[in-house]
Amino acid sequence: MHGKPLTYASAGVDVARAESGLARLLGWLDQTHAFPGAVGRPVLKSGFFAAVHDLGHGLGLAISTDNVGTKSLVAQMMGRYEEIGSDCVAVNVNDVLCVGARPIALVDYLAVEQVQPEMLEQLGKGLYEGARQAGVAIAGGEMAQVPELLRGAAPGAGFDLSGTCVGIVALDRIVDGRGIQDGDVVVGFRSSGIHCNGLTLARAVLLGPGRFTVEGLVPELGCTLGEELLRPCRIYVRPVLDALERTQGITGLAHISGDGFLNLLRFRTPCGFELTDLPEPQPIFRLVQQAGSVPLEEMYQVYNMGVGFCVVARPEAVDVVLASAQRHGYEAQPIGHARAALQGRVALPKEGLVGEGKGFRRN
Repeated sequence: MHGKPLTYASAGVDVARAESGLARLLGWLDQTHAFPGAVGRPVLKSGFFAAVHDLGHGLGLAISTDNVGTKSLVAQMMGRYEEIGSDCVAVNVNDVLCVGARPIALVDYLAVEQVQPEMLEQLGKGLYEGARQAGVAIAGGEMAQVPELLRGAAPGAGFDLSGTCVGIVALDRIVDGRGIQDGDVVVGFRSSGIHCNGLTLARAVLLGPGRFTVEGLVPELGCTLGEELLRPCRIYVRPVLDALERTQGITGLAHISGDGFLNLLRFRTPCGFELTDLPEPQPIFRLVQQAGSVPLEEMYQVYNMGVGFCVVARPEAVDVVLASAQRHGYEAQPIGHARAALQGRVALPKEGLVGEGKGFRRN
């Protein structure tokens, strides 16, 4: 449908510029780490999936914050908001989970162009469902009416929903990848589809004059495009906590969101990763790639490509992880290994790609 290849940057999201700006921001924020003193001090460096703060007595408070991004625009086009509420929980609890913490509570922040009671009720139902799946309490939040700041897909429909989740973890049970060794197995948990990342590129490719509509049935998807793009993010809390309780052989946990499998490089390990047995991505990814002539390396940088969460485990612990996934109704399979020879890189041999830093390149 597009002759010229589209990228995340051409769709309006400049990852490289964001990284440069973020480094300047963190230069100031990192200087605050000493302010709390012994109780409350951060015990992990910035840039991991969640922060952990020392509460004393061997207990850590894990905390992370995120929003649902431009998936909210698809919700506005469809007039459906429950999935967005669930996603707000998912993107936060999945990150807190990555340090080995049990998520316990979430607060939300909702900014609206105009108050729409029906929309608020649907968001509330979605937040409830996400909280039920994750086993967290939504203890409160804040709503602001900011018509000068927000514009949506329809007059008065603009909104932005974000959340902040906290969890608890014993300081001696933090999982940050430092224990990963050559030969550890990467187990991939299946995603439900796009989740909440790369929607700006997907919308640029798929929606607009002469393209698809959110109401149109897409045969290869088996549903309308809007239904596919709104498919809720998977929440991985129950199977992963189950596995953590049954084995101490888990050495890394990664939420595969923005940056795709490059998220594995956040681990505090000298090892890289070779992913040789990735599952077939869902049809939505092929549709985005073909409709926008999106380069394969761009697809693997922007999207989860069918794997929403990774558990790195000792070989003897893999069966425990797979059994926990099956017990809770999740699809999971070994997809590769940690490799000392690939320090700082993620290799996808079947796809002919190698990733390092913030991007993939052809091998």
